[in-house]
Amino acid sequence: MQRERCYNGTNARRERDDSLIRLIMGLKGTGKTKQLVELVRKAVDEEHGDVICIEKDKVLTYDIPYQARLIHASQYGINSIDLMRGFISGLAAGNFDITHVFIDNLFKIIRPASEEELSGFLSWLEKFGNSESITFTVTVSADPASFGPDVTKYLAE
Repeated sequence: MQRERCYNGTNARRERDDSLIRLIMGLKGTGKTKQLVELVRKAVDEEHGDVICIEKDKVLTYDIPYQARLIHASQYGINSIDLMRGFISGLAAGNFDITHVFIDNLFKIIRPASEEELSGFLSWLEKFGNSESITFTVTVSADPASFGPDVTKYLAE
């Protein structure tokens, strides 16, 4: 485990895995959102910072604990990877206490991306997460077998 300093008002130390990106990928109906909701609940209970969950519409309103900030991407017109990058950057610029960002069903929020676009976005999340000490968990409705190692290296175990 890597120990990092978390400047979230409490100056509490937190431990986490070396990987700051977790990709949960599978076909529709395989339990990705249910797994994400459980991870959000765990993050709210265990992390000493702000937890953000981004979804397309108001589906998870009653599933996500009130302590997590639930954001409906459709209210902000997020429909591309570039807009998602800008939105995440703005969240981090406006709140230094964010420790975890969850993105539910990325391909519902933005148009389905090519493997190259998805790989580039995940790579950007990794670099951004490292520089800002933010962990990202992303769900994608797709067959993992249809993606190469640049994407599958981020798959959750």
